[in-house]
Amino acid sequence: MKIKNILVTGASGKIGRSLVPALIKEGYFVRALQFEEPINFPGVEVIKGDVRDPKFAKRALPEMDAVIHLANVKENKENFMETNIHGTFYLLDESKECGHIKQFIQAGSDARAGIFYYTHPFPIDEAYPHSGYPGYYPFSKVLEETMCEQYMIQYHLPVTVLRFSWVFDEDDILAHVTLKKPNFGVPVWQDIAKTFEQKEYFKKNVDGVAKLVHPGGKPGIRHVVAIKDVVDSVLLSIGNPTAIGEAFNISGPSPFSYGQLASYISRKLGLPIVEFEYERFYDFTINIAKARSVLGYNPQYDIIKIVDKAIAFRKSGKKRTPIKYIG
Repeated sequence: MKIKNILVTGASGKIGRSLVPALIKEGYFVRALQFEEPINFPGVEVIKGDVRDPKFAKRALPEMDAVIHLANVKENKENFMETNIHGTFYLLDESKECGHIKQFIQAGSDARAGIFYYTHPFPIDEAYPHSGYPGYYPFSKVLEETMCEQYMIQYHLPVTVLRFSWVFDEDDILAHVTLKKPNFGVPVWQDIAKTFEQKEYFKKNVDGVAKLVHPGGKPGIRHVVAIKDVVDSVLLSIGNPTAIGEAFNISGPSPFSYGQLASYISRKLGLPIVEFEYERFYDFTINIAKARSVLGYNPQYDIIKIVDKAIAFRKSGKKRTPIKYIG
């Protein structure tokens, strides 16, 4: 399956801004959607538009061999249906109508499986049923995948779904697990602070590193993924005939414990560890055996490497990319 020309939506987002340069480096021709933020990648054809526009797909798909659909909004009740659902539908339908799209790669999410909101006695594999946690974003990811599944069944559209875990780039992990702003992801530590000691950290703006624990003191366990591994998973999928008609979990090499994470950051940054008991967190692990065996996916960034990269980012003096959502 020969793929040369690729349309990328969401090119200025977290995944897109790392993926597009990698695609160019690999020799692909990239047509990138510019919606709000300007796109300045060398060698990229920029197409201005909006996936919510029913006519956009017809303008964007000529001469393209593949689509990598990353564009979406998060917890936005007013816009998620038009952007995530209608936008995906327009691209799927025009890909079916035009007849020359050899692969449609859809950015899925582990949010469709509920992650820490529900109990998971076994690692979450691709056969786990859609069961998004409460929110518009997971709801949209379930609907997007359902549309993809039906376009594969009804029209034999060559779709590949990559179910990304929570993606970490720049200093995201430090923004998540340390107490000073910016806050990134959930839980939001200030919101679950109960004791006088915990509340004093926020009142006095003193930094520390959060250690999430279950009632009884056992540290929580979760699974995330680094941006570099995400990009590698996309590159391994493009033009891969064994990826057609399949969904793949894309996560890091192993889950991590908040105890391990807090201890390591405490040593590296000299910060005190602050325990936060959270009864609404359930441990989960993502099974990536299918991506390993079918795609040859071999993630390199465990939680320690993600932290080291984040510390290096801060030491470099680079500014964190603004985000429009908490996590």
